[in-house]
Amino acid sequence: MISIIIPCYNQGEFISDCIKSVKNQSYTDWECIVINDGSTDYSKIVIEEEIANDNRFVLINQENKGLSTARNIGIALATGKYILPLDADDRIDKNFISKSFEVLSNNPDIKLVYTLTEFFGNIQGVWKLPSYSQKQLSRNNIIPCTAVFKKEDWVEVGGYDDNLIYGWEDWDFWIGLLKGGGRVFQIKEVLFYYRKKENSMLNAMTKKHMEYSLNYLSIKHADFFVRHYGSFKKLEETIFNLEDRQFRLFSSKRFVLDLFFRKFLHLALFSKYDKLHKSE
Repeated sequence: MISIIIPCYNQGEFISDCIKSVKNQSYTDWECIVINDGSTDYSKIVIEEEIANDNRFVLINQENKGLSTARNIGIALATGKYILPLDADDRIDKNFISKSFEVLSNNPDIKLVYTLTEFFGNIQGVWKLPSYSQKQLSRNNIIPCTAVFKKEDWVEVGGYDDNLIYGWEDWDFWIGLLKGGGRVFQIKEVLFYYRKKENSMLNAMTKKHMEYSLNYLSIKHADFFVRHYGSFKKLEETIFNLEDRQFRLFSSKRFVLDLFFRKFLHLALFSKYDKLHKSE
């Protein structure tokens, strides 16, 4: 069995399509736990209408606790061996579960299964992400939030981190899940549909939010980042060498340009800059 976890906060406009995509699955041995995370719109009414008379759905109504906590509550209640997080404004293809389950059933050593992703909403088209590797994962989150993993691995990782209140909780979870190793498999079909909106959680991240989140991830997963980038001292030396190389490259280009302007145009292109630079 696969347990689908849908946190919902004020997604009454979209939650119906999300739930319908679950009900339309060709694979039928699943349960779906919907967490109404303190919605103040009409989400609760829509959810109740959509899941009526289908005992595979469970609805949890609670005060707003945030995305990570809502997911964790749903997963803690899940009875399935495998977990599939699904955001309330997204959709999955009717064959998402059947094809994911086929991969997992035949390859017990695989830790994570995800598919190609297509945008819909304000932006449309296939989401072009680099192929998975730990190195790529250290650079950025390259795995969509909707992917299948084992519940026992969620327990081992410690769940989604509710300290990441501004976003990137998925990236943190994937790092925790995969930094110790394990196979990852991508189904080369578009089976997940990710809605792009102007007022999404990620779009709301400010520079300070990003700085906070990156600092938090850098400390929490220091072992992972040091493994791929080296110590802070090595990074400092790398940055210094790059800056020095860039300066020397710029200086040589400046010499050639200055020689050209002096010879053919009788202009000293950088003389004013040099005088100003020396005076400083």
